[in-house]
Amino acid sequence: MVALLLSAAVCCAAPAGNAISAYVALKTGVQDDGAIAAGGSAADIPARMLTAYRKAVQQVGKYVPKCRGMRWPILAGIAKVESNHAVGRSITAGGDIRPRIYGVLLNGSGAGGNTTTFPDTDDGKWDGTANGERAVGPFQFLPSTWAGVGKDANGDKRADPHNADDAALGAAVYLCAGGRDLAQRTKLKAAILQYNHSNEYIANVLGWIDQYTAAAKEPDLKNVSGKVRTVIEAALSQRGVPYAWGGGNTQGKSYGFCCSPSGKSGANIKGFDCSGLTVYAYAQAGISLPRTAAAQAGLGQRIPAGLGTGALKPGDLVFYADAPGRDATIYHVGIYLGSGQMVNAARPGTVVRLDAVNAMPGYAGGARLL
Repeated sequence: MVALLLSAAVCCAAPAGNAISAYVALKTGVQDDGAIAAGGSAADIPARMLTAYRKAVQQVGKYVPKCRGMRWPILAGIAKVESNHAVGRSITAGGDIRPRIYGVLLNGSGAGGNTTTFPDTDDGKWDGTANGERAVGPFQFLPSTWAGVGKDANGDKRADPHNADDAALGAAVYLCAGGRDLAQRTKLKAAILQYNHSNEYIANVLGWIDQYTAAAKEPDLKNVSGKVRTVIEAALSQRGVPYAWGGGNTQGKSYGFCCSPSGKSGANIKGFDCSGLTVYAYAQAGISLPRTAAAQAGLGQRIPAGLGTGALKPGDLVFYADAPGRDATIYHVGIYLGSGQMVNAARPGTVVRLDAVNAMPGYAGGARLL
């Protein structure tokens, strides 16, 4: 109840769950328990991990010159299923992920669904045990596979599967094997099948790749003008600014305060939370908004959730609630761009970015102020 009251006070998403192995997730139906983690947009990727994916795309040609069609959504789709982008871990500026991410011990015991024994190949160097093999890092490489594809992407002269940059580049090299053209759907499927020989796995990863691809597209504003365009351009201009719990005002980004329902403080972060971003963007068009998402829902023409997201127009506020239909439970707000996208300050650990409107649960309709 305390978390519910706090989230209504200043918008924020629930914390994402710990990373789980792809195999266990597929076999048991386990779902991420975080609001954003259940979606499929760039907003559910920690900024440092997204940087690693983009860097890998730039570097892979050095190792596989004939590779074509490698894009960061491909790497993001793999990492989403394998480790939930290392959400819940600490990621240093250099890319090191702590605590390390380990899969189940592949000793044929049946734990986690494994029935085949994989003998140890690294004496525990990467997987922490000499009693067998287990997958490691955000891309869940077996040490034996990493020995063939591991690359030093961050310049520290060490190829480490527990480093975001190194692991992302290793995954890109692995998927590009033989100079694949990953722009071709059949070749992309073949690459994913190489990663995990399961049709269920392929479908899961492709679903995430498609959602990340949609979220990465630039918005088309050619038919947007006047104050609506002013609001949208103001919001878009803040892409890349960190999320700060309680941050943002009519003047722009600001230091936030402590603490979000997940215990994250914005006191040392200069940025925006979701309602801080909307306050800023609308102020640029001369419109004053109250500070909280729930209060903002009481303004303008209310767009009922029952009409669906197709009723939204560019510039509309988009709301999400713990109990849709009860505006007092609204915990989040974004600014609709059109084509199923919004500008979003999602949760601690992310940055302002484009997001699919279905990236968060509890769609609660919108409000039209322009």
